[in-house]
Amino acid sequence: MSIFVDKDTKILVQGITGKEGQFHTRQCLEYGTKVVAGVTPGKGGQKMDDVPVFNSVKDAVKETGANCSMIFVPPPFAADAIMESADGGVDLIVAITEGIPVLDMMRVKNYIEGKSCRLIGPNCPGIITPGECKVGIMPGPTHKPGGPIGVVSRSGTLTYEVVHQLTMQDIGQTTCIGIGGDPVNGTNFIDCLDAFEKDAETKGIVMVGEIGGSAEEEAAEFIKNKMTKPVVGFIAGLTAPPGRRMGHAGAIISGSSGTGQSKVAAMKECGVHVCENLGELGELCAKVLV
Repeated sequence: MSIFVDKDTKILVQGITGKEGQFHTRQCLEYGTKVVAGVTPGKGGQKMDDVPVFNSVKDAVKETGANCSMIFVPPPFAADAIMESADGGVDLIVAITEGIPVLDMMRVKNYIEGKSCRLIGPNCPGIITPGECKVGIMPGPTHKPGGPIGVVSRSGTLTYEVVHQLTMQDIGQTTCIGIGGDPVNGTNFIDCLDAFEKDAETKGIVMVGEIGGSAEEEAAEFIKNKMTKPVVGFIAGLTAPPGRRMGHAGAIISGSSGTGQSKVAAMKECGVHVCENLGELGELCAKVLV
């Protein structure tokens, strides 16, 4: 089993005719993902390879039955693209675009609240159920199908590193999700942890956090109070100086809030198996998760 996406998920790509959209659509198709449509206003009726292009999400959903959108729309227009998907009847919206203004994302969060759709991202690598469906920019061959470990991460590249280490230990993954590191995003750690807890095939979880904000502390409390499955945690940015932006807009320490040390302490107190050396994460997972 898996969470959020599987072999039956039908993808439409917003921004499919752009350079990034074309490249990553082809990568997803090569992986075996069911990409059934693209959306670029004004280019309806064209094709990107064998994928039909539509002028709107509603048209694409009506004609193809797409239930997931992958967004490669440039930052100034990405918020509108997300809201169009929410209006268009899409169940899952995966916003890969980085650099979306925070105020735009606040508007998006308010707009989609109460609607029957889930947003992953923005500024994220996407989501993959190995061997079944890849919605995003992650390297498909790095992942190993068959479970039993779920992965959720705020960092894109660290997600790949974690997955690589698991695969090298011959540990498969059920689903891997990059939730993005922006201050305002859609799906959070707790959403993913709850879904993994309910997934029968997932036996353990790896959670990769970063400095800044309080998401990891909140997730640790959820793990302590609501979860029965073991969790391995890692916090990136432990050596970052206060006030220094470290790659992600959300990864900013302010005073004593959001420090790596406070997150590690909270996770340990809540029973999370904390890995403090990234190079040893795969070995730790082999010991405590399998």
